[in-house]
Amino acid sequence: MTAAPGIWQPHDRAFEQPEEVRVEAAGLEFECSAAAVLTWTAAEPSPGVLELRVVPDRSADVRVAWRVPCVDATAFWAADGGEHRGLPPFWRRPRTAALEKNAPVGCLVGAGDVALCTFAAGEVVRPVRTRTGVVEETGEFGFWVEHEAEPDTGLVLRLDLTRRHFATTLAEVAGWWRALHGPVADVPRAARMPAYSTWYAMQQHVSAESVERQAGPAAELGCEAIIVDDGWHSDDRGRGYGYVGEWEPSPTAFPDISGHVAKVRGEGLAYLLWYALPFVGRHTALWERVRGYTLAYKEHMNAAVVDPRYPHVRDLIAGHLTRAVTEWGMDGLKIDFIDQFAVEDPPEPGPEADCRTVNEGVRRLLAQLPRDCLVELRQPYVSPGLWPYATMVRASDCPLSPAHNRQRTVDLRLIAGPLAVHADMLMWHPDERPEHVATQLLNVLFAVPQISVDLTAQTPGQREVLRFWLGFFREHAEALQRGSFEPARPDLGYPQVTARSGDTVITARYAPVPVAVPATGTLWLANGDASTDVLLRVPGSGTAHATILDCRGRTVTEGDLPLRPGIAQIDVPEGGLLRLARQS
Repeated sequence: MTAAPGIWQPHDRAFEQPEEVRVEAAGLEFECSAAAVLTWTAAEPSPGVLELRVVPDRSADVRVAWRVPCVDATAFWAADGGEHRGLPPFWRRPRTAALEKNAPVGCLVGAGDVALCTFAAGEVVRPVRTRTGVVEETGEFGFWVEHEAEPDTGLVLRLDLTRRHFATTLAEVAGWWRALHGPVADVPRAARMPAYSTWYAMQQHVSAESVERQAGPAAELGCEAIIVDDGWHSDDRGRGYGYVGEWEPSPTAFPDISGHVAKVRGEGLAYLLWYALPFVGRHTALWERVRGYTLAYKEHMNAAVVDPRYPHVRDLIAGHLTRAVTEWGMDGLKIDFIDQFAVEDPPEPGPEADCRTVNEGVRRLLAQLPRDCLVELRQPYVSPGLWPYATMVRASDCPLSPAHNRQRTVDLRLIAGPLAVHADMLMWHPDERPEHVATQLLNVLFAVPQISVDLTAQTPGQREVLRFWLGFFREHAEALQRGSFEPARPDLGYPQVTARSGDTVITARYAPVPVAVPATGTLWLANGDASTDVLLRVPGSGTAHATILDCRGRTVTEGDLPLRPGIAQIDVPEGGLLRLARQS
């Protein structure tokens, strides 16, 4: 490991009369700077894991920098990395994580999927700025982390240099955050079961009748919740947000919202309702009341982002959402656009505000929302500071893009902590082959699927696929969502993902790469690739009972299979499933 000096960029913000401290710990040299006197402590709670605390003598921005040799590096993983998994240059613009957007964590991944350096900051509400990337002058990988720190807490960093699987190190980061910020209640079962969403199927053209028409088929196929998205609150169908903020049901589309909710719940479904939390539209009666208490106006959305630093603004928003649960009988809330609170250069708060920062205002707003209900959040608002206020978090929009849905749900699984991870809604063309419907489901096998097609118009083959695979999600939810989690090759978009629970191993294959057969127990192998000649990597001799099912759950072949060490080939249909139970 080598020292940190020299990795600052010319355009980095300079501190006024900075104090600098050099810290050596775990074979690294850290350069710490602030416009304050700094002290530090370092501890190794376990071999190769470092916890560093740098404390200023007064409130001040504190920055900590270090670098490691960029040897055998294959990818850089970040919570907001999107589809980019390459090694970024160090000179790129810093990332910012705060309560309302992103998370303060990253991982330099090396060959064999080991973590060369996983880091995380303990601050999860106020903004944390990070710069990471290849230092061109030295061939090293540089890191710096910066945020406003207080004398009683300081800037706290966790580094993992153990070279274990990167997913293991990120799971431990989630556990560290949980330990730092207190226990969080586990999510209810309904949050982990398949759901139906109206968005792609209906867009804004929702009504009590159209929702009720989907409720029965959704429940029959295996869904346990229905999520009604945009359109319920207005007769406007313009795809903008000029009419949001008053949150009254459309009298034409939902004339009796409580009676309607009761009908849907009577099918055995939980009911969640969509809210664009920060917006008040230009065409609402509320506009004049709130326009002096806004953070920004979004011209393309025809709506303003209200300022949560004002108690009466928070009371207004929280009152609307509470009413849905207490008066209309909703089981949950789909909370959208929290990231829109993250405006650059917000205005100075007025005298009626009761907190200085927008982050704190958002936190206080969320604390006022109903707690004993389902709450869905969405990428990119993935901060662990949101865990107390939610039960599930959904992948950001990627309609008809299975690979993106896979990558986004896997990314979420790595740092979601106690929250259930939901896929973006699944949709397909009415003429889609059953095999391709199945592969969409398989690409989100390790998350909760949300279905968003007209279930009354599905072909018999499409319905068979849904019934079979939603049944598999339900039956194996514990292993798929809460078992040990091992996605492979982030640099290639996770071509294979495995979950383990007890003697059960579930692997999904999205590319023609070999699949490891466990020495004992049962392997479930889901084939999400068009190639059907699946290669098995067998560790030792024995016998297994093999059952092969097609994408609809129909048995293709069944029988005992002799196993010999090395590579074996077996044919598994596209969208199909292999069950391999070791007998000896």
